Amino acid sequence: MEGNGWTVTWAFGHLVGLAMPEVYGFTGFQRENLPILPKEFILIPRQIKEGKEYKNDPGVMKQLKIIKELFSRAEGIVVATDAGREGQLIFQYIYDYAGCNKSCERLWISSLTDKAIREGFQNFKPGSDYDNLYLLAKARSQADWVVGYPR
Repeated sequence: MEGNGWTVTWAFGHLVGLAMPEVYGFTGFQRENLPILPKEFILIPRQIKEGKEYKNDPGVMKQLKIIKELFSRAEGIVVATDAGREGQLIFQYIYDYAGCNKSCERLWISSLTDKAIREGFQNFKPGSDYDNLYLLAKARSQADWVVGYPR
């Protein structure tokens, strides 16, 4: 959506997440491979199971393509995901996966009233103010992965 100098897009949940163990070369459950601790976690688009294999979700791939294109055109980015660690993680994983390095500001609102939204738009915060919130969410995400939290 575009208008008044703004372009708006969205995510629908976690479009990007941590890759499954197979991506790191681990297949099947083998006790001697545990714990699986990648040197670096890899971000991949959300996948869907087809038979015994996982494949990229076509709807997710379409939306990521749109977001990447908008990132490339944007002068700056306003993050308006849910106000909390999961919303910050959703954005940051997309941003990192897209290889974006443009500056970001944060719209942080918990109410969807006209008044709250207008006030939020008058009070953007630097994106870097939320780096620690992202790191908290990232640590939780990686810890869940290590202990085998279900997909």
